[in-house]
Amino acid sequence: MRVISGIYKRKRFDVPRTFKARPTTDFAKESLFNVLSHYIDFEDEITTLDLFAGTGSISIELVSRGCNKVISVEKDPQHYAFICRIMKEVKTDRCIPVRGDVFRFIDRCNEQFDFIFADPPYELKELDTIPSLLFEKKLLKEDGLFVLEHGKKNQFEDDPHFVEHRSYGSVNFSFFRVTVKEGGQ
Repeated sequence: MRVISGIYKRKRFDVPRTFKARPTTDFAKESLFNVLSHYIDFEDEITTLDLFAGTGSISIELVSRGCNKVISVEKDPQHYAFICRIMKEVKTDRCIPVRGDVFRFIDRCNEQFDFIFADPPYELKELDTIPSLLFEKKLLKEDGLFVLEHGKKNQFEDDPHFVEHRSYGSVNFSFFRVTVKEGGQ
């Protein structure tokens, strides 16, 4: 796993072969962050949430690019420990790993974020419900952005919060924002 840009640029972390996580490919991650740079200034004191954090690849990238606070939610104890280890290795306190179920976290969270990223297992039966859950719980700030990584079978174009879709090989990203009407309520 490699950090693409920022203060930890080119830093590599060896992901154990026993991990079940499917890290976002370097190509897809680099392409995603190129698109995100048009939406977000990561050095602008933003708070972020990384759901289904897996290896922490997105979390360390967010920290490297200057995010003020990154909460990484991961259920698997080995993956959680790996995220803790890499954050300790780079000596940062800007990432807060949380070991737990993402859906429980969403239900109990009372914080809002500038950027939310979710990379659930592609075969997760609740995958299609994630955008509506986040918006129902109002976890995204008014000007915030939510990106969901998913397989090619999932379609979100009809979601009222949908902004755009990007595809990089087998990796798909759907982008969502709070609508003006909701932000004004």
